Amino acid sequence: MSGQPADSAAVTATLRTAVDAARDRLDRGRVAILLLALVAAVISFLVATRVFPYHSINHDEGVYLQQAELLLSGKLFLQPPVDGPFHPWFFVESARGLYSKYQPVPAAVFALGRVLGGYPIALAGISAAVVAGTAALARELFDWRVGAVAGVLVLASPLFLIHSGVYLPYAATAAFELCFAVGYLRGERTGSRRMAAVAGAAIATAFFARPYTAVLFASPFILHAVGTLLRSGAWRAPFDDVTDAQQELFVRRLLTAGLGIVGVLVALGYNVLVTGEPLVFPYQAFAPEDGPGFGHREILGHEENYTLELGIESNRRVLSQLFTEWVAMGTVGAALAAAGVAATAGSAVLGRVQDASERASAALTRRRATVAGMFVSIAAGNVAFWGNFNILGALTAQDDGLIHSLGPYYHYDVLVPTAVFGAVAVVWGADRLGSVAARRLPDALTAGRVALAVVIVAAGVAAPVAADAAERPLEHNAGVSEELAAAYEPFEEEGGLSMGNAALGGNQTDEQTLTFLTPVYGPWLNHPFQAVRNDPEFDGPSLYAIGDYDELDVAAANPDHELRRYVMRGPWNPVDGERVTAELRPVERISGESVRIDAAVGVPEGAQSVSIRAGGDGGQTYAAATESPGTLGLTLTVNESTARLAGEGIRQPGTFEVEDRDELRVTVFVSTGPSAGFSYQLVFPIDTAGDEVRALSPTRERCPVPDRCVPAGLGPSPPGQFANATVEAVSG
Repeated sequence: MSGQPADSAAVTATLRTAVDAARDRLDRGRVAILLLALVAAVISFLVATRVFPYHSINHDEGVYLQQAELLLSGKLFLQPPVDGPFHPWFFVESARGLYSKYQPVPAAVFALGRVLGGYPIALAGISAAVVAGTAALARELFDWRVGAVAGVLVLASPLFLIHSGVYLPYAATAAFELCFAVGYLRGERTGSRRMAAVAGAAIATAFFARPYTAVLFASPFILHAVGTLLRSGAWRAPFDDVTDAQQELFVRRLLTAGLGIVGVLVALGYNVLVTGEPLVFPYQAFAPEDGPGFGHREILGHEENYTLELGIESNRRVLSQLFTEWVAMGTVGAALAAAGVAATAGSAVLGRVQDASERASAALTRRRATVAGMFVSIAAGNVAFWGNFNILGALTAQDDGLIHSLGPYYHYDVLVPTAVFGAVAVVWGADRLGSVAARRLPDALTAGRVALAVVIVAAGVAAPVAADAAERPLEHNAGVSEELAAAYEPFEEEGGLSMGNAALGGNQTDEQTLTFLTPVYGPWLNHPFQAVRNDPEFDGPSLYAIGDYDELDVAAANPDHELRRYVMRGPWNPVDGERVTAELRPVERISGESVRIDAAVGVPEGAQSVSIRAGGDGGQTYAAATESPGTLGLTLTVNESTARLAGEGIRQPGTFEVEDRDELRVTVFVSTGPSAGFSYQLVFPIDTAGDEVRALSPTRERCPVPDRCVPAGLGPSPPGQFANATVEAVSG
C-alpha cells in the first residue's frame, strides 16, 4: 500500500509528459490543418451523397467504380458470360477478358473506401488530404497563418467542392502529388532522408495514377532538384570526395528519383499485364490516337485535327473559366493569387516572413518559385492535351460541355498554387494593415492582433463572394441529379439501388433479376446508367445487360433470373431541365414448336388507311388492314423456317422466311391525312436453330414520326393510340 502514492505520481508525470509532447506537436498550424481536413471530409461526404447520389454526367465515374469492384474481387479482367451485352463503358477487349482503359490507382483508393464502409469514405479521405496537403505546403513555405488561409481557399473553390463528391481521378492524384511536394520541400529544409523517400514514393504513385498529370505537377520540382544538384556540386558525389552536406543532398535526390523511377517501372509492368506491351498504356489500347500531342486525334468516332492554335485557344478558354468561376471567389481569388506571387517576389515580403535561422533566403526563394512554377508547367503542358478542347463542348455555344458541370478538371492541380499564393496576399495585406493600424491604437493592440482581426473581417466579407461562386455549379449538378432520380425511380421502387454510392446495383429482395437496359449511347453498360452495375463475377442478384443485343443468349446464360426491360420516354439529356419517364417491364421467355405474337393496336378516329410491314433478315411481307376506328388485332406466328402475318382486320395474310437467328419487326402505319400519320413498332428476337423456336416478349413502341419512337403505354398518348402484345408457344 505504501507504494501507491509514488505510483500515482509516476502516472501523473507520464501523463503530463504526454500532454506536453502532444501540445508541442499540435501547434496552431497543425490544429488548423486538422480542423480544415475534418471540414473537408464532412463536406465531401455531403456532396457525394446529396449532390451526386446517382453520380455525375461524366460517365468515367462508373468506369472507376466498376474497376474498384474488380480489384476488390482480386481480378484485373472482367469475364462476362456472353460477349457484347455485358461490356462496360471504357473497358478494353482482350484475349483474357475486359480491362479498364484507366490506371488502377484511383480505383484502388475508391476500393479502400468501400472496404472501410462505403465509397464516399474514400472521397472524404481524398478531400481531407487535398485540403490538408495544400495547407501544409503553404505552411512549409511561409508560416502557419498562410497555411490556414490556403486551406480555406482551396476548400472554398467550386472546382474542389464539385470534385469532392465525384469518383474521378483528379483529386486523388492531387492528394499524392501534394504528399510529394510537402515531403520534397520539408526534406530540403530539414535534410531528412525519410522525407525525400516519402516524396519519391508519393510521386511514383501519382505517376502510376495519371502519368501526364504527375509529370506536369512535378516538372518545376525536377528542375529545382537538378538545379540544386548542379549548383551545389553534389552531383560529383559518386566520382569525387564531397562535403557531408553535398553527400546528404545527393542521397536525398537518389532516394526521391529512385523511388519515382519505381513508379514508372510499376506502370510499365502493369501495361505488360493488361496490354501486353510495356509502352502501350491501356488508354492507348482503347484509342491509339487519344492522349497528349498534336495532329489527328480520335476516340470512338469523335475526331479532330488538334493543332497548336486550337490547343492554345481551347486552353485560353479553359483557364479563363478556371480563374473566373472555379477558384475561390472567382476573379477576386485569382487576383489575390497574382498579388501573392508578386508579393513573394518582393524582397520586403521575403525578409518579413522567412526564418533566417533555419532557411537561407536564396534557397527559400527558389523553393517558393518552384511552387509558383506549377502555374506555368500545368498551363503549358495542357495545351498539348486535346481533352481540354473536348470538355468545352461546342466552342460557339455558351455553357456547353462537361466544363459547365464539372469545371476545368484537367487543371485541377492549379488550385494548389492559386490557394497558396492567394493566402500569401491575404496575410501580407493583413500584416500591412495591422502594422499601420497598430500605430494608431492602444499599445495592448499589437500588430499581430490587429492583423488577425483584419483576416477575420476579410473572411466575413469574402464568404458571401465565395458562396456565390460555389452556388451555381452545386445547384446545377443538384438539378441534374433530380433529373437522374426520375430515370432511376423504377429501380428504387423495388429496392434495386442502395443510396449513398456505397453498394449500388444491389437487389434488396430475394428475387434474381436481369434487366435489359436501353442502349442510349450505343452498346455500352454504365453509359449512361452508372448507378446500376454488375458484380465482377456476374453472379449477383441483379444483373444488367444491353438491350436489343443478343438478348436470347443473355437470357439463356441466366436461366434463374427473372427478365425485365427498362423502357424510357423522353431524350436522355440530364442538363436540359426535363425529366424522363421510365419503368421496368417484365419479359417472358417463350419456346415451343412455334411461337405466336398476339398484338392489339389502336386505330383512332380519322384514320384514312392502315398498312403493315413485317420482316427480319430472312425476308418481309406487306399487308393492308381496315381503317375502322377501334382495335386492330394481328398475329405473327413463327415456326422453324417461316413467319405468318394474319389477323381479323388484315385483308390479305402474308408469310416470309426467317433466319436461324433473327430480329423480327412488325410496323403498323396509320395514315391520318396526306403526308401525315404515325406508326407502331413491335420488335422481338427469335431463334429457330434448335429443337424448338425460342423468343422473348416484344418491345412496344409508338412513333409519332418515323425516327422518334416512345414506349407504348408509358406516359400520355393521343386518344385511340395504344399497343399491347402477348407471346405464347403453340403447337404445329
